[in-house]
Amino acid sequence: MSTLTVELEGGKLAFRPGEELRGRASWTLDADPESVEVRVFWRTEGKGTQDTEIVDTVVFQSPGRQDKRDFKLRLPDGPYSFAGKLIAILWSAEVVAEPGSEAGRQDIVVSPTGKPIEPPALPETPK
Repeated sequence: MSTLTVELEGGKLAFRPGEELRGRASWTLDADPESVEVRVFWRTEGKGTQDTEIVDTVVFQSPGRQDKRDFKLRLPDGPYSFAGKLIAILWSAEVVAEPGSEAGRQDIVVSPTGKPIEPPALPETPK
């Protein structure tokens, strides 16, 4: 069974928009890979259609069956991590080896506050 992991520098999991994401990808694969890459992306979860967008990728040259590589990725200005009642925007960094369907993922937060943005509470209606 293959193992793929993403470790972020200093164990940091919260980032500001535009910040650099640094870490190390490591993998042990059952077969020689055609390619290995690390990518940072956001996705939506909740009601409605799920959206996903890869915002930056690092492709490793001549990856071996077992290897470790450092990476740097630049986070965009948005969208911010968001935790609403109907929808959430979640960010992750992941390492993927092709061919195959396995990946190693580390969830992160991207926002100016270091926490997912929450919608303001609605005012109470008079009874």
